[in-house]
Amino acid sequence: MTGDLATGILTSTTFDLPGYTVDRTLGMSWGLIVRSVGLTKGLTGGLRALKAGEVPQFTEVVDHARRVAMERLVGHAQQLGGNAVLGVRFDSSDIGNGLAEVVAYGTAAIVRPA
Repeated sequence: MTGDLATGILTSTTFDLPGYTVDRTLGMSWGLIVRSVGLTKGLTGGLRALKAGEVPQFTEVVDHARRVAMERLVGHAQQLGGNAVLGVRFDSSDIGNGLAEVVAYGTAAIVRPA
């Protein structure tokens, strides 16, 4: 379980929160971003990919996209009236033309200390 200090939203990959009672679930919540690697990172990352190992240029782009998707997930849960997101997951896909979609999703809920 993690908490977002700025928003007070609790997030968890599980469907329960130890020490908390789920009063109500509010439905699906998500955060979505479509990203392009960009010309510079695409070129340097492409050259780096020719040899084995991590490609930090691409790792940086994906990490940033996941962080933005998570922020948007929390924002959507707040719009639904939630103070927690349960069962948080990430998914990504290539949508063509050098673009990638990253989505964070879960169940918005209202929880209270047990």
